Amino acid sequence: MVVLGGVTRLTGSGLSMVKWEPIIGILPPMSLGDWQQVFELYQQSPEFKLKNAQMDLEGFKGIFWLEYWHRVLGRLIGIIFFVPLVWFIVRKKVDRHMVPKLVAMFVLGGLQGLLGWYMVKSGLVRDPHVSQYRLTAHLGLAFMIYAYMFWVALDLLYPRKAGIMPSGNTGLRRFSYLISILTFITVLSGGFVAGLKAGLAYNTFPTMNGQWVPDGLSSLEPAWRNFFENVTTVQFDHRLLAISLFVLILLFWFAGMRVGLSKRLRTGFNILLVLLLIQAALGISTLLLYVPIALAATHQGGAVALFTAALYLSHRLGREGPLDQALAGAS
Repeated sequence: MVVLGGVTRLTGSGLSMVKWEPIIGILPPMSLGDWQQVFELYQQSPEFKLKNAQMDLEGFKGIFWLEYWHRVLGRLIGIIFFVPLVWFIVRKKVDRHMVPKLVAMFVLGGLQGLLGWYMVKSGLVRDPHVSQYRLTAHLGLAFMIYAYMFWVALDLLYPRKAGIMPSGNTGLRRFSYLISILTFITVLSGGFVAGLKAGLAYNTFPTMNGQWVPDGLSSLEPAWRNFFENVTTVQFDHRLLAISLFVLILLFWFAGMRVGLSKRLRTGFNILLVLLLIQAALGISTLLLYVPIALAATHQGGAVALFTAALYLSHRLGREGPLDQALAGAS
């Protein structure tokens, strides 16, 4: 869902559906007349008038289908989640303590749909440009929902057991929380990069068009606007966060390798490191190659994978923790 949303944004398809019909709007245009009617609605939008005035019906279909499948997938996720949930609750197959958590997941999914439409509406008024604030909120909520679902799943797979957490793991566990939080913040900064198309502004690395600290970082007033509305500052911040995350994960990996770890935790640390290297390569390649759609979408998917590995280690270190050398060797 996250990757498809990224492709929808990268291809400029997000504003192709100018109406939101969450219940009856699941069926696509079925006839030429239907297509013409939908196309006529799009022709009244600012995006068509200001950017795509030369687009014909076939060109419109190309952007329509991506946004259509993005919305349909969201609805399917809701149905696939809700129907079994009701069935399992009625059949008393769900523990009582799990019901509020599962209901919260469903409610959050519904709110994500509303937020998605709120985001799209920002580009249907005058300027055919989706608000970077709303886009980042939509992306951030997607990652938060995913994190919540994944954490609950890990609780079920690895329930806390009394007496298995040794002392002395506090520092590494807190380090893992820092990694998870910083990964999420870096994702949010990437949302602002995407919303402002800041990835198209400076396509060199490690410098930004020959400058380590580019000019114009504080050109907007008041100063706080630069962090969210200044293309130069937004890309600079994303680079700075990504480099900081890269260094911290390397330090985290070295710290983890120096203590006794179970095989499961050691594998998790190694996976985190591999995903970090892949994600860094994807990010730099996306920048240098002027944001090709396939690479940019893969970079967004890589963010999900890296976030997953960070969350996994945060959870496992809170449940298992580093073991002493004897136990680590035995596992």
